[in-house]
Amino acid sequence: MKKILLFLVVCLAIVSCAPQLKTHSHLIDNSISVTRRYIGSFIDFTHTGPEYCANAHLLWIRTTQFSIFGQLSAFGKDCKFKPGEKIYIKRMYSVPNENGEWDYQIENDSSVIYRLSKFKFDNNVLVRASF
Repeated sequence: MKKILLFLVVCLAIVSCAPQLKTHSHLIDNSISVTRRYIGSFIDFTHTGPEYCANAHLLWIRTTQFSIFGQLSAFGKDCKFKPGEKIYIKRMYSVPNENGEWDYQIENDSSVIYRLSKFKFDNNVLVRASF
């Protein structure tokens, strides 16, 4: 009887110490979630008024990765980013809008945030781009 009891305890210990298998999709969901993308250090900005761009105040932002004005724009009148700050792009919503496009925001490491616009200059013409 003692041998059977010892055998059951050993079997129970072996089963309880066996490694647990995790599904592949569970590992992918936890390891590849990107919350924001680094787009360079802030250099400077220019502002255009509502008479120029679809009745909206736009900030044209230059970073070390987007160094030409007209590539990156955000809604706002005054830019509170400081030169040299790291700038990131982040998705605002978990569901795309009615056209299947995502809305994004541009932010720094502190609490300065602007909604990214879809306007850019392409061959000196203002166009609405999609990301």
